[in-house]
Amino acid sequence: MVPSFRKFIGMIALVLFVIIYAFFAMVIGDMSLQTTPMLGRILYYAVAGLIWVVPAGAIIWWMERGGKSGA
Repeated sequence: MVPSFRKFIGMIALVLFVIIYAFFAMVIGDMSLQTTPMLGRILYYAVAGLIWVVPAGAIIWWMERGGKSGA
């Protein structure tokens, strides 16, 4: 796959992933943490706010993998 096309597809995938992930994290947090104390909510949103980095890093790695050449 051409590196510029790979980066374009990766960029679209990354934006869609972050939007969908944020939506689901908010919905899950809102539905399941209504009776949880404030500290529990803070911990949930702190962890949920960091977990997205792992799949986003995999998408970025895939985007950059095709751009490296031996020369």
